[in-house]
Amino acid sequence: MSGADIDWLHRLVGDWQMVADLAFADLTLWLPVQRDDEADPHVSPWFLAAHARPSTGPNFYHDDVIGETPGAERARLLSQVMETGRSTTPDEIGFVREQYVPVVRTGRPIAVLVRHTDVQNMRQQGGLEVNYLQISQQLFSMIAEGAFPMDHVATGVGRGTPRVGDGVLRLTAEGIIDYASPNAVSALRRLGHTDHVNGADLAQIVASRIAQGSTVDETVPLVLTGRAPWGTEIETGRMNLTMRSVPLTRGGERVGALLLLRDVSEIRRRERELLSKEATIREIHHRVKNNLQTVAALLRLQSRRLDDPKAQEALAEAGRRLSTVALVHDTLSQGFSERVDFDDVAARILRATVEVASTQAVVATAVEGSFGWLPPDDATHLAMVLAELVHNAVEHGFEEGGSGGEAARVVVAARRARDDEAEVDLLEVSVTDNGSGYAPATSDRQGLGTQIVEALITDLRGQISWETTKPHGTVVRFTVRLRGSATG
Repeated sequence: MSGADIDWLHRLVGDWQMVADLAFADLTLWLPVQRDDEADPHVSPWFLAAHARPSTGPNFYHDDVIGETPGAERARLLSQVMETGRSTTPDEIGFVREQYVPVVRTGRPIAVLVRHTDVQNMRQQGGLEVNYLQISQQLFSMIAEGAFPMDHVATGVGRGTPRVGDGVLRLTAEGIIDYASPNAVSALRRLGHTDHVNGADLAQIVASRIAQGSTVDETVPLVLTGRAPWGTEIETGRMNLTMRSVPLTRGGERVGALLLLRDVSEIRRRERELLSKEATIREIHHRVKNNLQTVAALLRLQSRRLDDPKAQEALAEAGRRLSTVALVHDTLSQGFSERVDFDDVAARILRATVEVASTQAVVATAVEGSFGWLPPDDATHLAMVLAELVHNAVEHGFEEGGSGGEAARVVVAARRARDDEAEVDLLEVSVTDNGSGYAPATSDRQGLGTQIVEALITDLRGQISWETTKPHGTVVRFTVRLRGSATG
């Protein structure tokens, strides 16, 4: 098959659930297998490639049948339909009724679709069943003519796309309702139409319910009259209604349309509530960030009024730590996810920490690997740890402005891993500098910054180590167990 043939079959399978529901039958798609002169004559030239079950009635096949090969009689019928390009009338054998339909593209059969019906368990035929079956036969005829699936079909309805069970309308070529399923009638009643549905003009029904001044999508008139195979959504004061139109053709001429419609008012209401909650959460993070920045600014102002250098330094350190936490809330306030893209946070922490560190050297920074997406609590802890370690690397490693003649540099490397036994994600991080070397001794570890780092690492069920590198510099390695998954 050509690439266009394969794409045609993909689009057919992507849309044939509607056909199966209307036909109250299982559908199978059989593909011809290309054979050469040396092929085994006992190997079937047909392959069952796809299978659809109806949601409107009992299933014919209960097991997975994809990949099966046909028996001799079925292979003969498949080859006959493929060669002639003509459908067979439903053939009843015992309690089984089958119909063979050629799948035609550009005037050439490329596969065969088979409709399987369990006659013994069929639904009793009433008005709904008769009309559904009539519409399905029109669609089978379009498949055999190469008119279904349709080219250049716009898919813009999104969530809430209607299905057969939601409501079915059949329109005439002029857009008049010829048949409406009970669910479709109920939807039009909720829309505000109280008169007879059959014989009514659908476009007039909908147009009279749209509020004046409302913005209407340009596809609405084409969908309501069944002139284009598109989907659309209308919103009135009463409800939200999604619609999908499938023009019905015969011999290339449009003879009517199938219209599926669904009341999605509850779905849209929940989506609006969700958006409102997300906006509220983002606003809370934004206000927390502003409050933390305000407190940090007040601490800096207070430090300037003190004469004691140690007190000034302590307040400055407190302000810097508050600013680090504010970075996490700032990131949360800018996105819709409940998780933090920590790669961006890490880069901002490096820039901000190097800028405020008191050193004579110009220090370059880099982030290698990826932290990934983290839960807010883990992100706050890691932001504090990273800020403290980078600040120590810059302030202690380059306090005299030197790095052994090399350009001053701090590199943060991160790697995600998985502990399958504990079923948790691990994060392995290293902070490396090429400064004069700083590995805190026992007495140094009583410093507030180091105590904060070790307390946060312990809270994350991790371990940390300091090492002096050769010829000079320091590397700090830590591994923590994350409390959430890696997905954003």
